[in-house]
Amino acid sequence: MPVEYIDIRPLESHVPNLSFRSGSILNLPHASHSVKSLSCLHVIEHIGLGRYGDPINPDGWIIGLEELQRVLAPGGQLLLSTPCGVPCVQFNAHRVFTPEHIIRKLNQLKLEEFSLIEDDNARRWLPNCPTSRSETLSFGCGLFRFSRPY
Repeated sequence: MPVEYIDIRPLESHVPNLSFRSGSILNLPHASHSVKSLSCLHVIEHIGLGRYGDPINPDGWIIGLEELQRVLAPGGQLLLSTPCGVPCVQFNAHRVFTPEHIIRKLNQLKLEEFSLIEDDNARRWLPNCPTSRSETLSFGCGLFRFSRPY
């Protein structure tokens, strides 16, 4: 299946069916409602902190989520992962979100599934668990599957 990789940093790869496109999650190079399948895996927590050459912007993560929501096509799926637990910012590194932070910002999309990998237990994946399960974690891995209704 053809996969397009978008990043502010160039990608040098010779993987078949993988193409690179220069761009930013703050301004995705796609028309509104045009992409049927999006994956944003451990990206959103870094946006706006300057770690990867992006501008410092406390709302960078919100702008990134708005862009993902904007380009997702009706019937499309968004797979998103980010640290979940007690909210915090480790400057120039990452943020930790409550699942509700993410869900509220993607208010045009429907949460289909939330799964979790708890602190210090990367071998234990909790599929379809309540978002409240992450409330006391420091650095769990929240795995979200959203869809855009038709």
